[in-house]
Amino acid sequence: MPTLLTDTGVVFGRCLRSTLRSKTSLLFGMLQPLLFLGLFGPLLTRLDLGSSGSSWQLFVPGVLVQLALLGGSYVGLGLLMERHTGVIDRMRATPVHPAALLLGRTLRDVVQLVVQSVLLVLLGVVLGLRAPVAGVLLGLALVAVLAAALSALSYGLAMQVRTTPEFAALANTAVMPLMLLSGLLLPMTLAPGWLDGASRVVPFRYTVDAVRQVFLGHYATGTVAVGAAVTVALAALCLWASTRLFRS
Repeated sequence: MPTLLTDTGVVFGRCLRSTLRSKTSLLFGMLQPLLFLGLFGPLLTRLDLGSSGSSWQLFVPGVLVQLALLGGSYVGLGLLMERHTGVIDRMRATPVHPAALLLGRTLRDVVQLVVQSVLLVLLGVVLGLRAPVAGVLLGLALVAVLAAALSALSYGLAMQVRTTPEFAALANTAVMPLMLLSGLLLPMTLAPGWLDGASRVVPFRYTVDAVRQVFLGHYATGTVAVGAAVTVALAALCLWASTRLFRS
């Protein structure tokens, strides 16, 4: 275990330094969700979204989960390029723990997502978001766990496909319906009964609902408990599956 933790820290440091050197990726990675929040969020302020609280308390949590879903699902593209250039093979030939190659990258992605999420929340506050600090922190924790799950799964998938177009096709096919059925932008309670029922098989819906509840200041509710349980279970399943895929 000490070796795994040490090696994970080494891989995390390497990946973080690489991310910080890419100024363009950092800028546009943070700018896109901020623009989405600033340009789309005001359109909802006068709509009745069928829930208590302001539109920002519903919209900002959805954007946070969307950020985790989009960001986490496509990080495998970078790993795929490292596979093609032989970086992964060379790292596997070192004494580094095999799982650390996955966990270090995943940890970097979670840290990057948390920073982006904090900026999103701050912009939301400027635009009109009012949420308890405890609720925001708990919501960020749930989003971070979800990001870890998706990031790890993306890396596992990247170790199995051969080309970038194959990976992009798989990711795009999965992400789009998951986004639409999760109620990220609008609550699924506004949807027809059949669509609302279909969305209940998508685990991200429960994360979104839980984050919205804590942003409203509701902590001891069944929605929050179910959302937290589903998110943690999904993370455990994704980490287990991705570790097996990564090693194979």
